[in-house]
Amino acid sequence: MCLIAGGVGKNLRDKFMKMIEAGKHRGPDGFGVWTDGGVLKSNDFREVEEIPDGTIGVLQCRLGMTGSKNYVQPFFNDLVLVHNGEIYNHRQLREYLEGEGIDFESDVDSEVILRLIEHLLGKGFTMAESIKKAMRMLNGDYAVGLVKGGEIYLFRDPLGIRPLYYSPNGFFASERKVLWAIGEKEATSVKPGEMVVISREGIKKKRLMKPTEPPCRRELDEKRGIKVLMRSLDCSARMRVGKRTGVLFSGGLDSSLTALLASRYSDVVLYTAGVEGSQDLEWARKVSEALGLELKERVFTREDVEEALPRVMFAIEEPNPMNLAIGIPIYFATEAASKERVKVLLSGQGADELFGGYAKYLKEPALMTQDLLELGDRNLARDDKIAMLNGVEGRYPFLALPVVWAALSIPTELKIRNGIRKYILRKTAEKLGLPREVAWREKKAAQYGSGAQKILEKMARERGMTLKALAEDTFRRIFMGPQ
Repeated sequence: MCLIAGGVGKNLRDKFMKMIEAGKHRGPDGFGVWTDGGVLKSNDFREVEEIPDGTIGVLQCRLGMTGSKNYVQPFFNDLVLVHNGEIYNHRQLREYLEGEGIDFESDVDSEVILRLIEHLLGKGFTMAESIKKAMRMLNGDYAVGLVKGGEIYLFRDPLGIRPLYYSPNGFFASERKVLWAIGEKEATSVKPGEMVVISREGIKKKRLMKPTEPPCRRELDEKRGIKVLMRSLDCSARMRVGKRTGVLFSGGLDSSLTALLASRYSDVVLYTAGVEGSQDLEWARKVSEALGLELKERVFTREDVEEALPRVMFAIEEPNPMNLAIGIPIYFATEAASKERVKVLLSGQGADELFGGYAKYLKEPALMTQDLLELGDRNLARDDKIAMLNGVEGRYPFLALPVVWAALSIPTELKIRNGIRKYILRKTAEKLGLPREVAWREKKAAQYGSGAQKILEKMARERGMTLKALAEDTFRRIFMGPQ
């Protein structure tokens, strides 16, 4: 996990220094810069003033997760690459590419992306064709900046798990605030599965892949659907765990199933956050005991929320009251994980959109597809930026492409049956060993189940505001200063 950024134009050195300062919380282990004027890599941020100037360039601030912790991007040769995310099948792809006679300079997963695209270009494919084919082969979460000649190519994984933004003046970064730091007020998201090309002539973009377009689509009946989900979810969890793995835990179906599967392959610890007496805390205690897994609680108070509010707003970068309320327990849970040096935190995000978890789907089940396509910019960007504030990487077993494609092959009547939402997922969870009481329990949304919403609403009332106005006021104070 890290910050990636870059752009085209004059005085890149000064701009890159500001971008690193604004975004180094995403990657405190070191920084690397490539421009057409030179290269600098260092583990000492005091050397940032030595960045080479140029007219096109990219940079990275690294939080080491996979491979040698002292290796800092960019990778550079004929192509230059910076990458934020994780490639979970990088070992298999590395073996394939080495079999094709390709050499590697590191054991870092990011290099696999570069060598794979180089390999595809060498077979005569265009850059767009090579990136599209690579997306089909990569199992992971990624946001990438790639330089070829005088152009920068940006792309994200088809679910948009890692955020990436660009400005009309030709700069890009993992977070909006990094662009704001150099005066780029307009920050547009690179859409999931989209390729954006930045050059001195302007910006072009092209959608290469949607998660709703699986390579093979065959409708699954209940028996087959459960079987495929059991296999794909188990595989996804296994690929995403570390030696010691945290789980963002509420005691609901999604987080409990995630914890159960992860515990087969890793030393798992559960992290939950809420006010004392909140539903999420009570159920987290109950279910963690049933699963036999260690639970770490962060019981927060009104005073804690007031103190954390500016940091959460700094992370989410938008005056959205719902994201602010959801972000509070995520902030406290990831902070607790960070204090224990747990860097990988699994989440059940995506299960509601894939299996019909929200009440609105009872009337409009077609919204599931729309919400899945918007999940990256609506929910995942929020969660990523909050977790990265605490140096923690969120991973999402439900959003592996094999799981997504399996879910899309299951008819709606198996997702919502007789008013029961996530019916087939609940059946699958039982088959995998989740206690029936947990598998079939309905739960409140995080902002309500944790008690965060009630605290924020009370704070707003005491200030004579609505919650929306409180969010807007906090945003202005953080990003615009005193008015």
